[in-house]
Amino acid sequence: MVQALNDALRDEMKRDQRIVLLGEDIGTVGGVFRVTKGLHEEFGENRVMDTPLSEGGIIGCAIGMALNGLVPVAEIQFSDFIFPAYDQIVNELAKFRYRSGGDFVTNMVVRTPVGGGIRGGHYHSQHPEAPFIHMAGLKVVCPSNPYDAKGMLKAAIRDPDPVVFLEPKRVYRAAKGDVPDGDYIVPLEKASIVRAGKSVTVVAYGAMLYEALDAATRAEEHGVDCEVIDLRTLWPLDLETIVASVKHTGRLVVVHEAPRTCGLAAEIVTLITEKAFYYLQAAPVRVTGFDTPFPYALEMEYLPLSHRILPAVLDTVRASP
Repeated sequence: MVQALNDALRDEMKRDQRIVLLGEDIGTVGGVFRVTKGLHEEFGENRVMDTPLSEGGIIGCAIGMALNGLVPVAEIQFSDFIFPAYDQIVNELAKFRYRSGGDFVTNMVVRTPVGGGIRGGHYHSQHPEAPFIHMAGLKVVCPSNPYDAKGMLKAAIRDPDPVVFLEPKRVYRAAKGDVPDGDYIVPLEKASIVRAGKSVTVVAYGAMLYEALDAATRAEEHGVDCEVIDLRTLWPLDLETIVASVKHTGRLVVVHEAPRTCGLAAEIVTLITEKAFYYLQAAPVRVTGFDTPFPYALEMEYLPLSHRILPAVLDTVRASP
């Protein structure tokens, strides 16, 4: 995925001279995870800019660039550090199209690594999509594989509205796949059915998609056929795909590693209850992180891995009439 994201940035910077990158250590170092490796040498310091350690400053500067015709791609080194920039993102970035009656747009992307699984502890492992989904005016994306990562980053850069682009660092180098060299786009706002099934719908995204797929494989040994959906774009939600799947299976399990309370799973369960209540054969179930800070010592117990997803899937099917 690191290579795919790097390719997307290089392709887009060649295509559009207005695109600039800014963030902490993204220049000569190439970023903590090396996503921007080689771009400073290729495009120069006027287009790939190292910044001070000031997230609010990074985003504020990028907003000014966007309002003046550039297309900035700002990197926040870890999503845990994004909150000093939250005011800039939700009160400025997300509001300009609305407050100006469409006269001003903020065509920019905020890239940031998310999630646990790398022994980062509570300051380097959070998955804070919910606060950004809650604020109108932002699109929120979280790809799970290299092909989608490249195509969706390209789509995000070309989108006229601001996009918060979440990159699951647990699969930065673990997720592999063929990625075309040429130009292609993976449309935003469209989920992907990665495994067809008829017993239960399992919705996941980012690194947890692979845990959901593993649980689905193990459920097959119990005669349970899971349909697994990769959300890809978290907001705006592809509700049509989820509703159609639930109408087919009659059951729903939603997986994410963010804390449970007020997480995206709660919104999905609510929407399905509103849109497909009479098709449900069992109560929808959430399998999530816990309502605690992300731990150092019990990382694999905190994450909703397949050993926690499988019982939820089986119980949901057994609870059916």
